[in-house]
Parts: sequence; C-alpha cells; structure tokens
Amino acid sequence: MTTEHQWRDRFWLLFKYALIAFATAFLIRAFLLIPVPVSGNSMEGTLQQGDMVIIEKISPIRRFDVVVFQMPDGSTYIKRVIGMPGDSVKYEADQLYINDEPVEEPFLAKNRNNDHETASYTNDFDLESLLGVEKLGKDSYFVIGDNRRASKDSRSFGPISGDAILGNARFVYYPFSHIRFI
Repeated sequence: MTTEHQWRDRFWLLFKYALIAFATAFLIRAFLLIPVPVSGNSMEGTLQQGDMVIIEKISPIRRFDVVVFQMPDGSTYIKRVIGMPGDSVKYEADQLYINDEPVEEPFLAKNRNNDHETASYTNDFDLESLLGVEKLGKDSYFVIGDNRRASKDSRSFGPISGDAILGNARFVYYPFSHIRFI
C-alpha cells in the first residue's frame, strides 16, 4: 500500500468522523438542547435580561419549572409554571394556594427581600376572577414571572397550552459570571 493511498484512507476516515460529529451536534442543538436569550425583567431574581439559557424538550412539565413558550402572535416568553392542568390557583395575602392548600415559593425569597415596599409582592387573585373558571382546563398551565410586579403573564393573557411550551429552561450558560443550573 502506498503512502498516498494511506493518506487518502485517513482523510476519508477523519472526514466521516467529522461529518458524524457535526450531524450529532446539529441534532442535539436543534431538537434536544436549544439556546434561548432572556429578554425583559419579568424573571429578575432568577434570570436577568441578556442571559442565555439552554432549554430541553424531553422532561415533562412540573410545577415551578421555568419554561419557554410561544404565544399565538409568535412572541416568546420565559415564565415559571404555577398551575398545572386541573388545578385551582389563587393568591391571598401574598400566599399561593393550589387546590386550596398553601404552597411555599422559596424561589421568591430573594425578590421579596429586595422589595422594600410594604404592599404584597403578588396581588390577590383567583382563577374565577381572572378567567371565569374554578380550575385550569386539560393541557392548561398557569405561568407567572418571578418579578411579579413587572411580569406580563397568565394573569393578563390567561393560561397557556402544553403545545405552546417549547421546553424547560435548565441552564444559564452566558454571560460566564451567571453560569448556573436553574
């Protein structure tokens, strides 16, 4: 076997490996781990404007997950899931109640500590007063931003459907000083 033939065989072997690596990276980036920029301050305390997050589409949606979803007009939002299908949701005296049971929100501690106003952090509401229903429908999720006073969320546009959810935000990868799991 000549040296030229060996180099050609090595080149094609490396080319095949590179092609497989690029195809795998493309598939993972396109369908499993998707980068999304954070715009706005509705998740302040958890995420900041300019953060870049990775979302994944495999895990089921659970209460308090941070999700990225798309509205019918094409705009993309990132919020926290508070209400799941079939839940009743209400806030009373700054306390979250799911199905009439009080639920803690430890992820709001930083925002509440930074808030020097005496008024409640989350205004009182229930699904009946907002939407005219007692419980969320099948495949309906109630989402709210962690920066409650500056968030356009389900309190204004109603619940979102599971089909609108693009994925769970899992990891902040940029800027480097903000790198962390969500």
